[in-house]
Amino acid sequence: MTRRQVVIHSASEIVMARRAGQLAAEVLSMLAAHIRPGISTNQLDQLCHDHIVKVQQAVPANIGYHGYPKTICASVNQVVCHGIPTDKPLQDGDIVNVDVALIKDGWFGDTSRMFVVGQPSPLAQRLVRVTYDALCAGIHQVRPGATLGDIGHAIQTVAEAAGFSVVRDYCGHGIGRVYHDEPDVLHYGRPGQGMKLRAGMVFTIEPMINAGKRDTRQLADGWTVVTLDRSLSAQWEHMVAVTDSGFEVLTAWPDGYGDYPPIGR
Repeated sequence: MTRRQVVIHSASEIVMARRAGQLAAEVLSMLAAHIRPGISTNQLDQLCHDHIVKVQQAVPANIGYHGYPKTICASVNQVVCHGIPTDKPLQDGDIVNVDVALIKDGWFGDTSRMFVVGQPSPLAQRLVRVTYDALCAGIHQVRPGATLGDIGHAIQTVAEAAGFSVVRDYCGHGIGRVYHDEPDVLHYGRPGQGMKLRAGMVFTIEPMINAGKRDTRQLADGWTVVTLDRSLSAQWEHMVAVTDSGFEVLTAWPDGYGDYPPIGR
């Protein structure tokens, strides 16, 4: 398969990407008040769908994408990514990643956030926090002249220092008018290796970190990915633009989120 060339976006195009990204972030902000024991991921999916369509007048990007049936991916506990929402209620102590993507005026916004349900175990809380810290470490590597390997190495260093492992089967991606575009953004790597970053590039950084080993398997539904050893997994995702002097998070949270500090520009 011929690989697409990496798109370098103009300032006006970054404005459009930012708008789509901020709308996606607003969906997750809206959802926070609804996370509680007893609610199902199907109910969360409906809330997100209605907000995207009725409030934001945007298009849910996931519905029908390669046959995916829902608005969000909801990945609970040992589910690494691409969890399909179901009627099963969330339980006290669960951790869940909600991944939302939408289209506004032809531009894609894509972001995910971890939510904790009730009182999770100390291990679950630490995994969620370390994964966020790893995301931040990767984002802070973004600037013109840095490499994709710099991003991956920063993420890997934080995760492995905590005794966790980085999933290698899935990665971040370029995004803009195309949902999944070049470049692939690996969440492990070596400093100075890989593609050099240029101002105008837009991509996601979305590390998936496992409490156990990094190995995964896909379930029979063709979507849901779980840890092979059934250990917990966590993920956070932001869209990032490379600026002339560093980076801009395009999916910045419109509100605070507990003690997780927002990532500045």
